[in-house]
Amino acid sequence: MKKNVILGSIVDTGIVAIVRTSSSESAVKSVEAIYRGGLRAVEITMTVPGAIKALERVADLFGDQIVLGAGTVLDPESARACILAGAEFLVTPALRVSTIEMAQRYSKVIFPGALSPTEVLTAWEAGADAVKVFPCGNVGGPKYIKALKGPFPQIEMVPTGGVNLDTTADFLRAGSCAVAVGSELVDGKSIQEGNYQIFEERAKQFLVKVREGRGVKP
Repeated sequence: MKKNVILGSIVDTGIVAIVRTSSSESAVKSVEAIYRGGLRAVEITMTVPGAIKALERVADLFGDQIVLGAGTVLDPESARACILAGAEFLVTPALRVSTIEMAQRYSKVIFPGALSPTEVLTAWEAGADAVKVFPCGNVGGPKYIKALKGPFPQIEMVPTGGVNLDTTADFLRAGSCAVAVGSELVDGKSIQEGNYQIFEERAKQFLVKVREGRGVKP
């Protein structure tokens, strides 16, 4: 997929599902449930044991039906491995310019992690497609995004941390181009119980909140 198509799909969906599980098998099952719920942008984190295998499996299963990303990408070497496994976008927890450069080399979308105004601007100037503002919930949530958008209206932001059903619409109204949600969508307890169905239901609920935040009538 071309970069503008990848980014456009993520922004259109409005939400990135973060899949952080204890095995590659449970990660794939979680993605399947999320997909059934209507979400089309999914990030499998590198903290998942066998994460590369999970990326390859999801890429094979869904192809272009899903926008597949890799999260918790710490360095350019990991970024390259994820891209070769099928990741169309990369998400990092912190700002590392060399990782942004690797994504650019392969024409992939990247959301580097940043928190302070200086980090946010540095990430954008280094070539970020959008900046992952993390951990956003710990520093004010939607109010913090609104504060950052004041001096940086041109910078696309994807808040992570503190995103749940109660805050999603507020984050979007504050100026976020999309939000990223983790354990509020895919949690370990439900996986242990084999209850993947609940992820499908939650996905549908989050999509309703995205429409609400964007002022789209049901």
